[in-house]
Amino acid sequence: MRNRIYLASQSPRRKELLQQLGVDSIVLPSHVDESPLVGERVEDYVIRLAREKAEVCLLNLDEPGHDMLPILAADTTVCIDGVILGKPGNEQEAFAMLKSLSGRWHEVHTAVAVATESGTDTALSTTHVEIAALPDADIRAYVASGEPRDKAGAYGIQGLAGIFVKRIEGSYSGVMGLPVFETAQLLRKAGIELLKNE
Repeated sequence: MRNRIYLASQSPRRKELLQQLGVDSIVLPSHVDESPLVGERVEDYVIRLAREKAEVCLLNLDEPGHDMLPILAADTTVCIDGVILGKPGNEQEAFAMLKSLSGRWHEVHTAVAVATESGTDTALSTTHVEIAALPDADIRAYVASGEPRDKAGAYGIQGLAGIFVKRIEGSYSGVMGLPVFETAQLLRKAGIELLKNE
């Protein structure tokens, strides 16, 4: 089947976006150290993590019971003033992150990697996002919803936080965690059929 891959992520949003492309994904998460290297540019950081996740997953395919299919991994990072905002560890961190984004533009970088036996290809999507000025009460209510918990920068554009987003310049799906255009290019290069002639 030429539209089946492994997805090195437990993100339901990434799985849904792949389904929209007609790609069936088997979740096979990989765990890597997500600490930035000293002096590492944020763009290099997300590309490195996506590549490492895909390649760790590829090594795991040597175990019995796994077919050799392309592996897709991705990493999304929110950045403001050169500071990387990962996933908040608690409600206080989520509040602080959202407060720092309030009334300002920030960048969302999502890197995608597709690994096969012949190598790993990567792509980077960068989107600029403007968040409205947020009253503390709105931030607290959003944090209390639980939605920020597993999201870079403590918000999900496709959820309740969509009401905070004034403008974006770039890829909406990239902010969600999987830029569709770049992903499709990498998958086609790996031999995945996206548009089939009947």
